[in-house]
Amino acid sequence: MRLIGNVIWLICGGLLTCLEYLLGGFLLCLTIIGIPWGLQAIKIGMAHLMPFGRKVVPTGGSIPVISFVLNVIWIIFAGLWIALTQLLFGILLCATILGIPFGIQHFKLMRLAFYPFGYDLR
Repeated sequence: MRLIGNVIWLICGGLLTCLEYLLGGFLLCLTIIGIPWGLQAIKIGMAHLMPFGRKVVPTGGSIPVISFVLNVIWIIFAGLWIALTQLLFGILLCATILGIPFGIQHFKLMRLAFYPFGYDLR
């Protein structure tokens, strides 16, 4: 079921969103200041490739204060809008019976898009 869900996800927009996150991440990595946020954008982009069968979990290896500060900056400049977009897509997809599994994936990715530092998709 994971394979079928991931293939349908890629065809219905997952590949496009992955490429958008990767492009944004690579552009952020061109500046020294943007490297931490660029790496997180790349992580979210890779999560958009195959979200079925994976869970958002704390990494445990990060320093909480630094992760908090980086998450606050992320939320102010990008995270809020990305999370709201994921929420909107999740609600729209859950309005149909066939879209419920894909809506649930958007809700899962919304959490990662809102707090990327200190969390990972495994």
